[in-house]
Amino acid sequence: MLTFRTLGPLALALPLLACSLEADDAGRISLSFGKGQSDEFHWNGPVAAGQILEVKGVNGAVRAEAASGSEAEVVAERSSRRSNPADVNIVVVEHAGGVTICAVYPDRPGEEPNECLPGDAGHLGARGNSVKVDFIVRVPDGVSFRGRTVNGRISAEGLTDSVDIRTVNGAAAFSTSGYGVAGTVNGSITGSLGRTDWAAPLEFETVNGSITLEIDGDVDADVEMRTVNGSLNTDFPLTVQGSISRRRLSGTIGDGGRQLSLSTVNGSIELRRGQ
Repeated sequence: MLTFRTLGPLALALPLLACSLEADDAGRISLSFGKGQSDEFHWNGPVAAGQILEVKGVNGAVRAEAASGSEAEVVAERSSRRSNPADVNIVVVEHAGGVTICAVYPDRPGEEPNECLPGDAGHLGARGNSVKVDFIVRVPDGVSFRGRTVNGRISAEGLTDSVDIRTVNGAAAFSTSGYGVAGTVNGSITGSLGRTDWAAPLEFETVNGSITLEIDGDVDADVEMRTVNGSLNTDFPLTVQGSISRRRLSGTIGDGGRQLSLSTVNGSIELRRGQ
């Protein structure tokens, strides 16, 4: 669990937006919107190179792209045909590692309270609430991006640092001049890596969907590719020990050493060499 603290005042850009704003002692800022008012939330502020900009949703898509300047920007649009969009608050948490922004749905009696915290901490649920929150995130150069949602597509395109994106029902796609990981359950994964010097294992996993991963340049990695209903293909020459199966392929690219895992049940896997 990350320990967080307030780094300084948040920069909030809320043009033509009527809302109430509350801050607690932990540095969390919550914005509540009145019924019938604008459902679009804007935040912009500094996130230093080497830090993380993190967005957590539940129902709705998350789309990240490169920022044009040094400031990060997040736009969240809430919508619903049945529930009241004003019931969902957008919470901003500044902490030592960067900034975390969440869509926080109303608590349900008898269930764990919803709370926006960095990383894997906290809890976000939306059972019984149909409000959709779509995020657009602009990530400055050198800032890592971490995105989470449950029902919706998640993407991060044209970034320059590490990427970690995960959803449950939706596709996951990213491209970065750094490296990244992605996961979903019902959806395909498409990724493009610009760096090959990752340290922690890179894992790409889905159940119902294909996986296509492109890596620029030469790479030294121990690779494992697994599928049940689909094919396995690679542009990289693999040194394979033991038996070869059409459903599972384990081998070494170059000198090996770095861990790379790609796994699906219903779908094909392609490991491509970039230009």
